[in-house]
Amino acid sequence: MKKLVVIAIAFLTLSAFTTIGNTWKSDPPHTQLGFTVTHLGINDISGAFEDVSITLNAKGEDLRDAAFSLVAQTVSVDTRVDARNNHLKSTDFFNAEKYPEMSFTSTEIKKEGNNRYSLTGELSLHGITKTVHLNVLDRGLVTNPMSNKETRGIQVSGTIKRSDFGIGEKFPEAVISDEVRIIANAEFLQDEN
Repeated sequence: MKKLVVIAIAFLTLSAFTTIGNTWKSDPPHTQLGFTVTHLGINDISGAFEDVSITLNAKGEDLRDAAFSLVAQTVSVDTRVDARNNHLKSTDFFNAEKYPEMSFTSTEIKKEGNNRYSLTGELSLHGITKTVHLNVLDRGLVTNPMSNKETRGIQVSGTIKRSDFGIGEKFPEAVISDEVRIIANAEFLQDEN
């Protein structure tokens, strides 16, 4: 009997320190990865990747232990102009045939303030992987009245340099800014698998 009590106490003690993480998947109709560049130094042009999937793993209600992973299909780039979309898919820019995916995997997250975090991770784009630093805004957790499912809203933003990834090397900064502002807005649903 004593042995059974000791085993039960050990199990409960270990359970208290081992929290199984929750996996959240982005809801495709409510998720977008956008970007903005400056054209000719005078005008901002924006676009988005329409085929993007983001996974979030978090143990608690806040994101201080969260891990993010993202995969976007480069062929899904959309700037509302077909000729520009085709040019971006070409070897001048994303070379979507050779590099069909871009991916991001987080390596560190730090709480910076109320619902705000700094996120570090590895971005793989155009055959090159670099460490990038991004900002995260946890926009909250609600029950979606349409689906009755718990839904979490998160925004990730930051700036990268296209030259770091060998994108658009024929186009100087006077034509297209080297800095690319990125923003991902996503609604997440808890993975039921």
